[in-house]
Amino acid sequence: GRPAPVGVGGELCIAGDGLARGYLGRPDLGAEKFATLELPGLGPTRLYRTGDVARWRADGDLDFAGRRDHQVKLRGFRIELGEIEAVLGTHAGVGQAVVQVREDQPGDQRLVAYVVAMNDFVPDEARATLRAKLPEYMVPNLFVTLPALPLTPNGKIDRKALPAPSWQHSPADEGA
Repeated sequence: GRPAPVGVGGELCIAGDGLARGYLGRPDLGAEKFATLELPGLGPTRLYRTGDVARWRADGDLDFAGRRDHQVKLRGFRIELGEIEAVLGTHAGVGQAVVQVREDQPGDQRLVAYVVAMNDFVPDEARATLRAKLPEYMVPNLFVTLPALPLTPNGKIDRKALPAPSWQHSPADEGA
């Protein structure tokens, strides 16, 4: 098939001779993650849906843009939280970062970045890093610094255990 245009994100799928038939003992998961599509010039092709979002770069390489399961809709915009986290992770003052949409007051959804800070973390400098690479609607309203991100027993980030932020910050902390 024809590749997606440069810069357009889409789900990364894998196909080929070594592709598994499914998940052992999990036909429900296999039905969700594996699909057979009719591809022009190839006929029926079995694909594995990775759940990763990627986009082609002009040089022909792929850029990882996050996970589909961390995609949200905020004020009419589809936002990939992993993309914000990846850009935030390039900022010198950030050791780790997780971004969430919070609705602590009904009808008031805001982007919150939870950051494990390195050295002297300055939220305005982190915002500048984000604004240089992302549209304004993807820049978090608030940064919350934590000594460490909460983890599940499996060692993954426990997004449900992230604390509710205090919105009693100055307007400069919340951004524009």
